[in-house]
Amino acid sequence: MKIATAQTKPVKGNIEANIAAHKKLISLAAEEGAGIIVFPELSLTGYEPELAKELATTKDNSRFNGLQQLSNTHNITICAGMPIKAVNGVMIGLLIFSPGVERRVYCKQHLHADELPYFICGHGQEFLQADGYTIGLAICYEISVQEHAASLFAHGAGIYAASVAKSTRGMEQAVITLAGIARTYSVPVLLSNCVGHCDNFDCGGKTSAWGSSGSLLRQLDDNSEGIIVFDTATQAAIQKTI
Repeated sequence: MKIATAQTKPVKGNIEANIAAHKKLISLAAEEGAGIIVFPELSLTGYEPELAKELATTKDNSRFNGLQQLSNTHNITICAGMPIKAVNGVMIGLLIFSPGVERRVYCKQHLHADELPYFICGHGQEFLQADGYTIGLAICYEISVQEHAASLFAHGAGIYAASVAKSTRGMEQAVITLAGIARTYSVPVLLSNCVGHCDNFDCGGKTSAWGSSGSLLRQLDDNSEGIIVFDTATQAAIQKTI
């Protein structure tokens, strides 16, 4: 199985433009034989907390039907970030489109203090399955929460995939943290980040893949859009930009 992580440059609040950009990267990942692709945090709107309440929706919104069709056509699971409506507020969600089945959503369980005025915590974990591997998902701040990672691996995760929206400075620490997770749990680790301006900062890119020893396999730059594709059979990775 091949797993792709995407690096996008979101258009602030423009869901349709961001869907179109996602489709290009999904097609590129499918050409490389990927069965899963993970996008950055809130990739379909950009990381824009002040717009989240206005833009939030549900997993079954028909505007996402095109992504579902791509999932079905290319036999690829797509994980794309979106603010999700809840009874008591808005959650930071990762929509999961899998071929021929009902959509799922993983919602961020651990929020940074800066997010609390805009979002509420999600509950429960979602996992992906690929080639006999269980893939644990983490959204941004959760990579710094040790008990979150510990819970994923206690539940059998053999690959760790992080969807983030990190600044250049934030990425300096994130790459150290994620390489440490790879070494500590002896698992491959995948990171998806965005580029361009989000909220009140510039995103740092550096979408990456680490091997189970913590060695860096591939890393994109801080301004391109593209993908990294990790092969579970060979434990190697390639990168493509657009």
